Amino acid sequence: MRWFKLMRKLVTHLLALVVGVMLAFSSLRVSSSQAVALTTPPHAEPSFQLAQDGSPRQRRQSFVSSAIARTGPAVVRIDTATTVSTQLPSMLEDPFFRDFFGDRFLQRFPQERRVEGQGSGFIIDQNGLILTNAHVVSRAEEVSVTLPDGREYDATVLGTDPVTDLAVVKIAEAVSNLPVAPLGNSDALEVGDWAIAVGSPGGLNNTVTLGIISTLDRPSAQVGIPDKRLNFLQTDAAINPGNSGGPLLNDRGEVIGINTAIRRNATGIGFAIPINKAKDLKDTLAAGREVPHPYVGIEMRDLTPDIARRNNQDPNSSMRVPEVEGIFVWRVLPNTPAETSGLRRGDVILEINGQRVKTGVEIQNIVEQSGIGKRLNFKVRRGERTLTVTVTTAQLRDNG
Repeated sequence: MRWFKLMRKLVTHLLALVVGVMLAFSSLRVSSSQAVALTTPPHAEPSFQLAQDGSPRQRRQSFVSSAIARTGPAVVRIDTATTVSTQLPSMLEDPFFRDFFGDRFLQRFPQERRVEGQGSGFIIDQNGLILTNAHVVSRAEEVSVTLPDGREYDATVLGTDPVTDLAVVKIAEAVSNLPVAPLGNSDALEVGDWAIAVGSPGGLNNTVTLGIISTLDRPSAQVGIPDKRLNFLQTDAAINPGNSGGPLLNDRGEVIGINTAIRRNATGIGFAIPINKAKDLKDTLAAGREVPHPYVGIEMRDLTPDIARRNNQDPNSSMRVPEVEGIFVWRVLPNTPAETSGLRRGDVILEINGQRVKTGVEIQNIVEQSGIGKRLNFKVRRGERTLTVTVTTAQLRDNG
């Protein structure tokens, strides 16, 4: 009986061992089969990666590439050439040197030289109208535009406005069916919206940089360009030399601004003209008409009672300033409406036509919206007196 139990245990162990070996081999075969299924022979064609539903998964296009595909073909490189006079060194103008060296020696010094420039722009209609910056084409004698597909045309400058730094250029020959950049609405922008800068820095066509809208309505005076009348869009999208005049796009590929300036002593600070400003002026520029820009002719500083008090407590201050809130007249420019009317340095402007003003930007906006030849009543504080000075606006001329 004991022998029978011993044999029974032995048989049970042997069966367990056999079953274990079979299961082990089965596991090895399954693992080997799965490895082969996941391995692609070197000579085989790559297969599509399948999505969960079994359909081929396609590469997803980014919003940047979609925007550039929509607008990039309408962005052009603008090349300019101008002939400028070269002034001889004053020493060579001396009669002694002329007699000693003779005219042939002086002829070695060229009297003129050719200056070439480059910028960007974008096509706004199929007949070849192009928006760009005024400083890109100002005083250019020769202008040519190059499209991304390699087509090159001579162009004519129809109109420029240095005050807003806007210009309209037209392809000289008859063309049609050109790619056109869609214009967006810069008034709908918010801080943090995507901004895509496109242009031709260094002649590198359709160079693209990405950033966001950093600030809206940045006054040109704060940017360091006091001779302009603009509120810029500020962006951290890289704007490089040669980008001037190129479009700033939103995430849908619509033009929301025109790349214009950068802050030289900083990184990631660029400025663009809002496209709605260009929309307002493009027809005037295309017709070759002058854009009206009323002005009065003062340099000013915002003033608060605290700033005035600190000035008056300074023993080295050159003048006492009324301790009120307003705009301090820092300088009256010569031969201007402000000088003619009797405004003086040191006046503090309190109101214009009964409207309270507290910043220079407010004054600039009131004057800009008034029109040419309009009478504006300035209520000013002069010392201890308050008086009204009437100033008649005039057209601002470019002295560049």
